[in-house]
Amino acid sequence: MAFVIDTSAPSAETQKIAAEELRETPENVAAGLKELKDLLAADTSITYDTSDDFLMIFLRPTKFYAKSAYELMKRIADFKKKHYELFGELSPEMEKDVFMNTDVLNIFPNRDHKGRRILMVKMGGNWKPSEISTDQILKILYMLHLAAMLEPETQIRGAVVIMDYKDMGMKQVTAVSPGFAMKLMTFIQEAMPLRLKEIHMVNNPMLFNMVWKIIKPLVKEKLNKRIHFHGSKMDSLHGFIPPSHLPEDYGGQLPKINYGGKDWYPAVEGHLAHFERWRKCGKN
Repeated sequence: MAFVIDTSAPSAETQKIAAEELRETPENVAAGLKELKDLLAADTSITYDTSDDFLMIFLRPTKFYAKSAYELMKRIADFKKKHYELFGELSPEMEKDVFMNTDVLNIFPNRDHKGRRILMVKMGGNWKPSEISTDQILKILYMLHLAAMLEPETQIRGAVVIMDYKDMGMKQVTAVSPGFAMKLMTFIQEAMPLRLKEIHMVNNPMLFNMVWKIIKPLVKEKLNKRIHFHGSKMDSLHGFIPPSHLPEDYGGQLPKINYGGKDWYPAVEGHLAHFERWRKCGKN
């Protein structure tokens, strides 16, 4: 199965969504780009690529309010500096083995009924913390978000996440430390320039409550409203994503998942220049 990172211009339908939801009009785009470039030029503490296509990554999720985009870029730079050992010099080649041989993180080849990217994170029994650390999960997640931000369709329509905890045991529970939870929640809520529309928790056993006790205090109101718990009830998940856009694994009509990192790593590898461009961004 061939995965593709779609860098083409947004469709007419998506452009309409951008105008209605993100204030994306020619006038707002021009004004937003100019103001954001001026703000970045006046700030010698951070460095970012200032090409129009790159700045659109930050203007879209902040609805073309340049000051909000600038504040987002500063938070991203701060997060990257604080966790430089994880993200500062990160490239796909560094974690290629994990990319190629894990099914902890996966991307559906199809979008959902609203045109959103679907990311699946399996942190149940299939995840062996002794083989794949939480830091490695964070690195892969970080690189996947860098790849997703290349897609104008995803910049506008956003993404949803399915967190699958099937067969979660104490090995997985004890691996989810407060430090990991803090880094994950800070990244998602403060330093990720993507429109995260929904997070769906599925197959979560009673043991998951121990994990949620660690994470819940860190979840802000905006994100909390977008988190949905379904347990093993796939019909509950179908209330958000119809079966027509889900694989059999989740009660859907699409074929069972038989793809993984080995299939979508080549697509990521085809955009190494973007990862290098991102590596140069951040605090001076």
